[in-house]
Amino acid sequence: MKPLEFENFEEFKLMIGKQLPTGNWYTVTQEMINDFANATLDKQWIHVDEVRAEKESPFKSTVAHGFMSVAMISRMLEEAFLIKSVKMGLNYGLNKVRFPNPVPVNSELRMVSKVKEIEEIANNGIKVTFSCIIEIKGQEKPACVAEFLAALFQ
Repeated sequence: MKPLEFENFEEFKLMIGKQLPTGNWYTVTQEMINDFANATLDKQWIHVDEVRAEKESPFKSTVAHGFMSVAMISRMLEEAFLIKSVKMGLNYGLNKVRFPNPVPVNSELRMVSKVKEIEEIANNGIKVTFSCIIEIKGQEKPACVAEFLAALFQ
């Protein structure tokens, strides 16, 4: 997927209410889940113990952390659009997040997102609110539904 390109904030503001390109599929591997568990210190067996998860979990495998899906949003947005005048961006926060469906190991995820709102902020920046849905290939219910906020500066 090629990202949408914009010269500056004025061009990007025309995206309010519009969908960004649908993202590429990413396979969620056990290595990724383990790395996330190590980084967050959340090593609950449902995430990292493959043998126990196969025997005891209703999903019959390990599952990714819900917050792992949220953590992937920044990267997925970077692939959806590019504003050439931006010098830096920061994660600003989340308005609401839900995890309607677990993500079993080796599932494929992609994001569908829309620019919901853009506000001017100090230091020649904008705060963008994105509506994000992280889909699981072959599943009706998504892995994550979130309103994600980013601060961008030019």
